[in-house]
Amino acid sequence: MLEHARRALAELDRAKAEIQLAPGPLHGIVTIGLLASGADLLSEALVRTVRRDHPGLMLRISSGYSGHLRDWLEAGDIDLALLYGLKPSSAIDVRPLLDEKLWAVAPAEEGLGADKPVRFTDVAPKALVMPSQPHGLRALVGAAAVRANVSLNIVTETNAVSVQKKLVMSGLAWTILPALAIAEEVARGTLSAAPLAAPTISRKIVLALPRNTRQSPAVGVVADILIAEMSAAVQRGDWPSAKWLS
Repeated sequence: MLEHARRALAELDRAKAEIQLAPGPLHGIVTIGLLASGADLLSEALVRTVRRDHPGLMLRISSGYSGHLRDWLEAGDIDLALLYGLKPSSAIDVRPLLDEKLWAVAPAEEGLGADKPVRFTDVAPKALVMPSQPHGLRALVGAAAVRANVSLNIVTETNAVSVQKKLVMSGLAWTILPALAIAEEVARGTLSAAPLAAPTISRKIVLALPRNTRQSPAVGVVADILIAEMSAAVQRGDWPSAKWLS
């Protein structure tokens, strides 16, 4: 009952915020789900633009792995989300936005670099820390291992990107992540990383919206702002190894 009550109260908050007696500036609450790897890059720009252009809107930002975000979207806990590895379904509409390549991530002393791609078959035998099943990134890497006919040497599983990076920094393992997730650490010299090759592994990030739920004007506006900020980040080079699709 508590879970049902919580969702009902959240819907009531949204309804009260959206009620307007006359046409005018948008009002409402929009809950957005961002992938953990991109939340730091996008959150500040989203909040700044929404507060400047639509001060009557309030953002609620949740971040997590793609599987968690999809569950929250289907349950109605969030209004829109960035996901990957997701195709259109009867419950969710998707719009492909960008492709991004995955990178091998190693301790700084390994000396990996953006200009020196690493063969996936050389990374697979390393002691790896990876997300547990059925995480989408784990599935992508696992499928690549099957295609390459190699086994992954996974010694630790965690569903926290921060833990993945900490274990790699300490020299206990390597991992595989999108470049955006480790850009700051690489710039500081606490991690080294290189794009994967032979084969390359990439993921397609999509904007996902529930198909069977009424979409408020506020949600549409926030979705447009999100797309614009992502496109600008790719054009500026702030989203490494990303190719804009939309």
